Amino acid sequence: MASDPLTAPYWDACRRRELVIQACTACARRVHLPALQCPYCGCAELTWEPVSGEGVVHTFTVVHRSFVTPEREPYAVAWIDLAEGARAFGEIVGCPHDGIHIGMPVRVSWDEHSSLPKWRPA
Repeated sequence: MASDPLTAPYWDACRRRELVIQACTACARRVHLPALQCPYCGCAELTWEPVSGEGVVHTFTVVHRSFVTPEREPYAVAWIDLAEGARAFGEIVGCPHDGIHIGMPVRVSWDEHSSLPKWRPA
């Protein structure tokens, strides 16, 4: 994945198969997607910290028609409420699409072909 100075720590960690998100040094809230300052208190001092990779499905959709890769089979993507309080996005793998539901416990996973985090049922 292409990165810039703001997102480089996230993508570097993904390449190591580690999930990290920012934490505000002032209010201790977790911040994701990467930001220059805390959206909650405005502090500009954010650190990168590993997270458990555990969460639950907040919402999801099954993509049946991709305009980027039209030959790809349907796939499911979701917003995941992480145990640490932030929300992450990614593909749901390892279960039939009709088995995915809001509130389903998931855990981050990695595959050998990509450094993108994916989510499997926990």
